[in-house]
Amino acid sequence: MTAHLSSPRRYLALWFPFLPADRVLRTPARHGDAPGEPLVLVHSVKGALRLAAASREASALGLTPGLTLADARARIPGLVAADHDPEADAALLGRMAEACDRWTPLVALDPPHGLILDVTGCAHLFGGEAPLRRRIAGRFRQSRLATRAAIAGTPDAARALARFGRVPIAPPGGEDEAVRPLPVAALGLGEDVRRALSLAGLRRIADLADRPSRPLAARFGEDLLTRLRRTLGEEDRRITPLRPQSACRVEQIFAEPIAHIDAIEGAIRTLLGRVAELLEAAGQGGRAFEASFFRTDGAVRRVGVATGRPTRDAAAVLRLLQERIDALADPLDPGFGFDLIRLAVPVAEPLAQLQPRFDGETPEDDAVSDLVDRLVARFGASRVLRFSAADTHDPTRASRLVPATSPVAATSAASSPEEPGEPPLRPLRMFDPPQPIETLAETPDGPPLRFRWRRVLHRVARAEGPERIAPEWWREPDAPTRDYYRVEDAEGRRFWVFRAGLYERETDRPRWYLHGLFA
Repeated sequence: MTAHLSSPRRYLALWFPFLPADRVLRTPARHGDAPGEPLVLVHSVKGALRLAAASREASALGLTPGLTLADARARIPGLVAADHDPEADAALLGRMAEACDRWTPLVALDPPHGLILDVTGCAHLFGGEAPLRRRIAGRFRQSRLATRAAIAGTPDAARALARFGRVPIAPPGGEDEAVRPLPVAALGLGEDVRRALSLAGLRRIADLADRPSRPLAARFGEDLLTRLRRTLGEEDRRITPLRPQSACRVEQIFAEPIAHIDAIEGAIRTLLGRVAELLEAAGQGGRAFEASFFRTDGAVRRVGVATGRPTRDAAAVLRLLQERIDALADPLDPGFGFDLIRLAVPVAEPLAQLQPRFDGETPEDDAVSDLVDRLVARFGASRVLRFSAADTHDPTRASRLVPATSPVAATSAASSPEEPGEPPLRPLRMFDPPQPIETLAETPDGPPLRFRWRRVLHRVARAEGPERIAPEWWREPDAPTRDYYRVEDAEGRRFWVFRAGLYERETDRPRWYLHGLFA
């Protein structure tokens, strides 16, 4: 194999070997069970109940997944069984990943029942890698979750050490030596490949590392070499964190947990001031702000708000956060208190220094934008909408509803006049669907001379057109072509009408519709 390429990054892998059983044992319904009583989780496979997971005590008695429940109870008559719930396990793992955000923002799921944390540059904040590892693993063990943890220079090496190794921390550049004694199962290969390697006498990672790579790739596939390089520390695949990195974030740790609303608001106000300074130094403004509240029991609550324009006005953002907290269906319960509050800016955009007006106000003081931001904070972004121009030539799809805080798109060219002073090409008021009208035209393919709409006859004094608009064939392949006319009746009222279908090419009897009214 090639020589080790040193990696500056450090990863901490967490593995919870008995997560399904530990989750069940943590529930209040199981608090009365005898301590140390073996527990298995079962699911139905082809009509038979089989073991899906087992507790530490059940595993020590030789009960493994795949065994039928009848066979397991034949060995241990007093065995306790519960239904396997993978969704509940996944939800618990997600909450545990949220809790890990207090140590690093880069947290990824590592199925089954594992997490990977990128702790690069974080260890010194907790006294080093060893204290950080002990603190994280101890936090979950206090929650009655069996936990194994290891740190290495690549995610794969850390994962292998956490699940199969005895070395808690592989020093930078020492992944090769740490993982060599591990079984090939530590590479995360499929069962067929592991069985083939075992038959070939290749049972440990060292057996693979000492052999030429080309014959291994030819017999077992390139994926084996890729996993081997990553586990030996020669290649860093990085991780995809559950939460994207923020433009900036600040946090405050409390020696004594806080629970009073005034103390919480004071902490948020302080953090907003620090965020405003960071954004001003970067010449940016926040479009989204998120406050994270970490409880002492490991629970995490997040409250986010968005703004219609970049801002670093701490007072305005504080009002939005207060509105959002007040509107929560599930109130912000501090429990025994928050020991960490973090404020992040997930989305930021350039924001130039604002020039105050002579009255002391700034152009940013827009009452409508402030109102929209408050409505979004109270009712949610999906309930406060605005119209946005769509990139299409079809007037029926020229606009769409989008969240009011989304960036403003460029206006469609068809909605603006061709020349200054000319009337618009599209009316402000449009009917959905277009309304049928009765018309009389001099020629079948000419403009109307008069038309009847809502039992009122309109005599056309002027007509301009046609503007031919073909349908979007990928949406409506059988829709007819439309010839649009801007017409004005004898009283000066202006209408936007169209003829559906080309005469003698698409239909022998084209139909007319009124699509809109000009102001």
